[in-house]
Amino acid sequence: MELAGKVAIITGGASGLGRATVEAYVAKGAKVAIFDLNEDNAKEVIGQLGEDKVAFWSVNVADENVVREAVAGVVEKFGAVHICNNYAGIGSACKTLGKNGPFPLDQFMPIINVNLVGTFNVSRFAAEQMAKNEPINDDGGRGVIINTASIAAMEGQVGQLAYSASKGGIVGMTLPMARDLASYGIRVNTIVPGLIHTPLFEMIPEEAYKSLESSVCYPRRLGKASEIAHLSVFIAENDYVNGECIRLDGAIRMQPR
Repeated sequence: MELAGKVAIITGGASGLGRATVEAYVAKGAKVAIFDLNEDNAKEVIGQLGEDKVAFWSVNVADENVVREAVAGVVEKFGAVHICNNYAGIGSACKTLGKNGPFPLDQFMPIINVNLVGTFNVSRFAAEQMAKNEPINDDGGRGVIINTASIAAMEGQVGQLAYSASKGGIVGMTLPMARDLASYGIRVNTIVPGLIHTPLFEMIPEEAYKSLESSVCYPRRLGKASEIAHLSVFIAENDYVNGECIRLDGAIRMQPR
């Protein structure tokens, strides 16, 4: 897919991995719709990149009606949807059974709803609009969905139960979603990040940060948001990448703790 002139939806696009991907797409000539709840950050991104290239919708990704209306709004403003990146997500730290008893269900469900249900929710409405596009290449391609999981999907640590379950669900739906949408010319892939430096890591002690860096095989550092964005650009541009979950993790394999 040639990115120039295409339209992308990026959930969680106001910060971190999403913001890096917004910047990477705009640099390639795409227009981007940010779906996020942080309006201040989104305005900063728009101020940096331009109102003609980036727009913001306040979106709870797990809300069916809000997502439906936001996706329709993107089509009204930019004319189409060709790319959908799902980065929006939240985490938690709670064991299945701890000193305070079983994992409370009301703490488990929000993680599933935002990370897994939210990813599915945005993907399905984005796919509905992509299917209306005229083919953009000789293969009959009309769009690409790029979801985000985590190495916690495979190697969840103690206390990562809900997060791992939500990300494992995203990995699990990658291939069937790609198969479901193949007849429409829509590809589906998932990025599986390892330890990526986001603002969250700036809040931890230096000793803990160094320990995390040393746990990576090579390069012995945390990944960069720009490296995730680079992979997203590659997936969008390469029309033969489909149904894949691609780890970007410096060959790390997480230990139980």
